[in-house]
Amino acid sequence: MLVGHSYGADLIVHYAAENPDAVRELVLLDGANPIPAPFITRADLPEFLELWESSSTSGRVGLSGRQILELNLELDVLRSGIDLDIDVVGPGLIDRYRRIDIPISMIMSTSMAGHGRAGRTARHNRLWHAGVERLVRERPQTATTWLDATHALVVTHARQIARMIASSVRC
Repeated sequence: MLVGHSYGADLIVHYAAENPDAVRELVLLDGANPIPAPFITRADLPEFLELWESSSTSGRVGLSGRQILELNLELDVLRSGIDLDIDVVGPGLIDRYRRIDIPISMIMSTSMAGHGRAGRTARHNRLWHAGVERLVRERPQTATTWLDATHALVVTHARQIARMIASSVRC
């Protein structure tokens, strides 16, 4: 079994798709979501860069704000299949799921981007839900659990998530 949170979930989905005999089960924690459109729009770029620049200068992150922005833009392309620079639509992450024939459990936050009901927060949360719905339509055997949490669910709901993972282990 492989367990991954956020970008780590994306990485294990890619690994399982490329190495079908190496993994028996995936548990994805608030990541590896085949969202139907990128989170970050062109209009968002300056604000996100400023946000991540302030995070990187606070000493909490070992990357520059520019590096964090570039990583998130790359992640948007991998998940959605849409590149803001060239407007190309490709298969995105959903194609990787089509190559996986093992049990997958998703533990997802209901408010990935926070609890706000307007603007970017609401848009991101709608995209998050739409991505999971897209995956379940494509792959109905995917087990999905929603937690009333933000993307920090691995911290705020650690014990609950640990129990869920432990109970899903298939021997």
